[in-house]
Amino acid sequence: MLAQTSFTGVKVTAKATSTRRSARTVAVRANKYADELLETAQNMTKPGKGILAMDESNPTCGGRLEALGIENTEENRRRYRELLITTKGLGEYVGGAILFEETLYQSCKDGTTFVDALRAQGIYPGIKVDKGLRPLANSNGESWCQGLDGLAERAAEYYKQGARFCKWRTVVSIPAGPSKMAVTDAAYGLARYAAICQNAGLVPIVEPEILLDGDHDIDRNFEVASMVWAETFKYLADNGVMFDRMLLKPSMVAPGADCPKKSNAKEVAAYTLKMLNDRVPPSTAGIMFLSGGLSELDSTMYLNAMNQQPNPWHVSFSYARALQNTVLKTYATGPEDPAVIAKAQEILLTRARENSEAQRGVFDVTKSSTDGASQYVSGYVY
Repeated sequence: MLAQTSFTGVKVTAKATSTRRSARTVAVRANKYADELLETAQNMTKPGKGILAMDESNPTCGGRLEALGIENTEENRRRYRELLITTKGLGEYVGGAILFEETLYQSCKDGTTFVDALRAQGIYPGIKVDKGLRPLANSNGESWCQGLDGLAERAAEYYKQGARFCKWRTVVSIPAGPSKMAVTDAAYGLARYAAICQNAGLVPIVEPEILLDGDHDIDRNFEVASMVWAETFKYLADNGVMFDRMLLKPSMVAPGADCPKKSNAKEVAAYTLKMLNDRVPPSTAGIMFLSGGLSELDSTMYLNAMNQQPNPWHVSFSYARALQNTVLKTYATGPEDPAVIAKAQEILLTRARENSEAQRGVFDVTKSSTDGASQYVSGYVY
């Protein structure tokens, strides 16, 4: 039986609810991008569509290249990311690609901008807008996410460059508490970011990741996830964020990486959907799960199990490592060999197709050769 969360949340009065509805109504009427935001969100959440997360910072992306013997240079990062966005047929399964700032302004070797290359496949370009994690003062080793300063101006420039959605990632650590201070800071930061970016024409992806670090069981994860999402949606509502013009990027509810009791796909799906049904408004445009260190295979199987049960959302994927892990390893065997590049692109297309099938609840694990190795990294920075 699912554990009941002990978090009572903030008491919501009829007056408060009315005030929040008024705030959202005002936001829609005042936002000159309201129609475009809705169109973008709807197109990115068509059946079978998910998101390719390729917004790793330069140190993170470069570190992965270096671990496989490729020097961390801007050109090498550009070449690898060109491989991703020029994979033919990718747009059939992917509705958006999240880019790092460097990548948003880069071009393919033939001179085509990355933005235009994505658009040619029907893929919306997105942009990571947070400025990374920093230690949270007076906490038990927790973090907060910076980036609100100057965000309105940066978002306007990203829109001019062609971005049409964005992402802000913050994290919550279960072994570190989580403290009420950390959860409130995460929720407030996400809400201010979402409001600012909607007013700049960008559909916001809201992502407070519940880290896999720890030996906690699935019930503890459920409790913390419920607490985090209650707080997050309270602040989103207070700030007039339009739910049908935003995307949610949650962690799946699963045991900690060091928990001796593992969960199967059916259990993860049941707990995760229970948390979403308890906390997330049905009007939210899409639920685009992060993989968070899960193996390529597990992330696909868990997503498939969720879509075999009724739910009111577009439940899909926004994966980085779970789409790219085998792709990158293959690419590193011959980064200048056209045959190797073609093989890596074939793998990416297969991973995208399998997760597209999982989004529709029809993934057949017996026909997959997907890697089942864990990709968990303790204290993952991104």
